[in-house]
Amino acid sequence: MTPTRRVRWRGRAGHVFVAPYVVLLIAFGVVPTGYAFAFAFTDDSGIFVGFANFATAASDFRFVAAVGHVLLYLVFWLVALVVFVVGLALLLHRVTARAVGGSLRFLYYIPGALAGAASVLVWLFMLDPAVSPVGFLLRAFGFDTFGQVVAPGHLPVLFTLIAFWTGAGGWIVVLHGALNNISPDLIEAARIDGAGAWRTAWHIQLPLLRKWIVYMVILAFAGGTQLFVEPQLLSQASVGVAGRDFSLNQLSYDFAFQNGDVNTAAAISVELLLVGIVAAALFVVRSGFFDAE
Repeated sequence: MTPTRRVRWRGRAGHVFVAPYVVLLIAFGVVPTGYAFAFAFTDDSGIFVGFANFATAASDFRFVAAVGHVLLYLVFWLVALVVFVVGLALLLHRVTARAVGGSLRFLYYIPGALAGAASVLVWLFMLDPAVSPVGFLLRAFGFDTFGQVVAPGHLPVLFTLIAFWTGAGGWIVVLHGALNNISPDLIEAARIDGAGAWRTAWHIQLPLLRKWIVYMVILAFAGGTQLFVEPQLLSQASVGVAGRDFSLNQLSYDFAFQNGDVNTAAAISVELLLVGIVAAALFVVRSGFFDAE
């Protein structure tokens, strides 16, 4: 094979590897998004109605409450994710024994191997004082029944615990890998200059982890706005104690499959998409995510 043909094949090989992803992206990302926009701006007859579906969604008595629930959950979720994931990743990085460090990484990752529905089922068992292995702790806090534990005021914290248990371990492993890419010479130079563990983390490791943290926050924010499985299953398990309209995705589901109003459901979906895009753009711009090092 001549050098020219070899170069051409390398270029085509890249296209071959990317092609399946592009096909799936179009089939399950671009096309559904186009459908959602089409439904959001039309009625059930396909007639263009402008922002009428968005107004219908916003005027629903459950909409503002759902927005507040999701915002409160996002505050708890993102703060817990950034503080504890970064802190645990830094502590894990200080474990020098390879066997111990590998075991801890594996333990962190195990909960993330469970699907969202499976993790919620585990927590339904954990949150019932009658059968939970930590039922004595729940009763010590004054919770004698499952209904008391999943009272509406407790839901943002409970969903944060479920999301953290499921998703934090994977991010700890990712940030630990990023920490391993920091030059040991740089860390050693900081130690020679008298920097302790705290100053090394604050002035060297955290600035070098900044883009990874931003990336984590962007994905966590997008996932948090899509909250659905946890409140939906908890609502069914608690026989209505946890409402069916806690999150915006639940409200969209209710419009589509309870009221038969697919257009308003699509409008809520489009709003969530636009919020995610705008938030991601702000994070990227403010953090200099794509700036050259």
